[in-house]
Amino acid sequence: LTVRVGKMELFSNSGFTLTAKFSSTTGLRSGANVEIAGVSVGRVTKIELDDEYYSNVQMRIRDGIKISGDTGASIKTSGLIGDKYVNLTPGGAEDDLADGGVLTETQGAIDIEDLISKYVFGSVQ
Repeated sequence: LTVRVGKMELFSNSGFTLTAKFSSTTGLRSGANVEIAGVSVGRVTKIELDDEYYSNVQMRIRDGIKISGDTGASIKTSGLIGDKYVNLTPGGAEDDLADGGVLTETQGAIDIEDLISKYVFGSVQ
């Protein structure tokens, strides 16, 4: 099932699901883009806390996209204060992740407000 408005796809059941474990997902929301090399390849579908106090980010990746087992995931910001999104950096492993796969090479969100505060009050080294 795919629902479109004009050329924009609102949601789709096609594709496969991956999960990435992050230490911080500050500012990331369900519905955020998942991108590879600046191209949208999916959407964040759910963010939840696990038993070890990590954020599990569930992503729906569209059909035809290959994600290797050593792919890295990081949370980025569009522009200086734009929306957060998940950026995937493909690895070199030959085995691709299947539906339900987990990405463990992650880099959490950077809290810009915290960095500015540290700089203003002189605690950045």
